Amino acid sequence: MMVLGLCFAGSATKQRGEMSEFLASVLGLRKEVLDGASADFFALPDGSYFAVASPGEMGETRRSIGFLVDNLDQAIAELVSRGVQVDQEPAENTSMRYAHFVAPDGRLYELVEQKPES
Repeated sequence: MMVLGLCFAGSATKQRGEMSEFLASVLGLRKEVLDGASADFFALPDGSYFAVASPGEMGETRRSIGFLVDNLDQAIAELVSRGVQVDQEPAENTSMRYAHFVAPDGRLYELVEQKPES
């Protein structure tokens, strides 16, 4: 598995509307609609995303960090072979494919593979 960087951070909150408004109007982040995604996504200049969802909307995602990988299927297979609890079927939206996993700290993280631009 080759980790290329951090590409995603997400938060689930009961104050989703207020948080999304803060990100757009105070921090000046650009909201982006990603088909297939139920969270509010904000694109950062470095190509990464910050997402805000309602609690439980996307599973146990109070906080989530995404590691960009070169090959998602290979990364999933490697984690499974090491006994890590990981989504077997990746989810996807218009920009990325991803799978959640639970690390030794008991927290949820993601493996993310960018889709080629069409």
